[in-house]
Amino acid sequence: MRTRLLPLLIVLMAAVLLALGVPLAVSVARAEQQRVVVDRIDDTARFAALAQFVTESPPGGSRPTTTDERLETLQTELTSYHEVYDIRAGVFYRNQIPMANAPTTWFLPRTGEVRDAFGEALLSRRSHDPQQVWPWEDGRLVVASPVIRDGDVVAVVVTDSPTDAMRSRTLRGWLVIGAGEIAAMLLAVGAALRLTGWVLKPVRVLDATTHDIATGRLKSRVAPSGGPPELRRLARSFNEMADHVEDVLEQQRAFVADASHQLRNPLSALLLRIELLALELPEGNEEIASVQAEGKRLARVLDDLLGLALAEHTGADLEVTDVGALAAERLAAWTPTAEAKGVRLDGDCPPTTGWADPVALSSALDAVIDNAVKFTPPGEGVRVTVSSTGDAVTVVVTDNGPGLTDEELSRVGDRFWRSGRHQNIKGSGLGLSICRALLAAGDGTISFGHHEPHGLTVTVTVPRTAARKGA
Repeated sequence: MRTRLLPLLIVLMAAVLLALGVPLAVSVARAEQQRVVVDRIDDTARFAALAQFVTESPPGGSRPTTTDERLETLQTELTSYHEVYDIRAGVFYRNQIPMANAPTTWFLPRTGEVRDAFGEALLSRRSHDPQQVWPWEDGRLVVASPVIRDGDVVAVVVTDSPTDAMRSRTLRGWLVIGAGEIAAMLLAVGAALRLTGWVLKPVRVLDATTHDIATGRLKSRVAPSGGPPELRRLARSFNEMADHVEDVLEQQRAFVADASHQLRNPLSALLLRIELLALELPEGNEEIASVQAEGKRLARVLDDLLGLALAEHTGADLEVTDVGALAAERLAAWTPTAEAKGVRLDGDCPPTTGWADPVALSSALDAVIDNAVKFTPPGEGVRVTVSSTGDAVTVVVTDNGPGLTDEELSRVGDRFWRSGRHQNIKGSGLGLSICRALLAAGDGTISFGHHEPHGLTVTVTVPRTAARKGA
């Protein structure tokens, strides 16, 4: 969920920063150009003041031939201006003849921005502001101001400025804005990480607790944590629901345990009377034998029901356990039973420590090995293998029995479920359910799979170390 929420927040924040940064960059560029234009306007106004009292252009439209001290001063100013700032500047009469210019080879072109600005200034007004020059453009800034004498425009001052320095300053301003945008984006990403972590922490805790309850750890609850009020209310509601479910299951377990316990005494008495009655009947009576078999089967079912109820209720006494030694011990205990049936029972059980309840794990292994031996035909084998993988220790029990179909594998371990193909084999259908309950109490698991070419693979898994609190 965080991987979907975080990119959305980052995209939104990037859009906001762009929406703020682009207008700011445009404003910086325009402000920088406006500053340059204002400087050029001041310069043209100064040159116009010098040119205002220079001798007028002689008849015939030629360049002034008389020596005028004011004209020399104007020319000197324009030359110095060009040499210092590399800006072309000139004062041109109405007939486009230069009064003074720098460099002296620069004249009014026939077309272009300079000519347009000259024409505007002849109308007794300053030329319009130049078009915006962006850092990637190689443009120039042209400013023209009229020289007015006795209310008439007698000449025009024109400046033609390069924009390299202006564009460099604009680019530096943009780099500063970009650096600020990047810094703001990094801060925004950090804030988004904190925000999503704060919002989703209760969701992660709720997800972990839900998984714990689904795997049989019914005591798990959502610990109080931060987050939005709605998620805190959801956590409280979830805990209330879990308490109610646990109470219902506890009532059900208590009923099964009480019923099993209460039925055992009458059943034991009934079986005893049946045996006494059998003594009065001829030996080998099939009806009495059938009644005794069904009575014993019912006793086993009651015992298994009571064992399942106790397994679901009793907490695990976890400790560091040598799983390999425990598996080897159970393997040795079941070897006589397997040999009596003609089944080979062997294993590979190296010393491997895990975190488990030794009693619960040995009971679970008994149920799995008993099941494997029970369904394996004579002449075939059952193998037990212990190994460690990462953070878990596994005990794999494989047999060469008939195995199960994919549909049957999805149901194996359910209470009272038995394959329709194996109804003739003794059992209540509760052994693997008890095994699963015993393992779940200690954070262990049991899974089932195919064993090629035929048979079943049962994998019992326990953690290698104790689970960290709050993990």
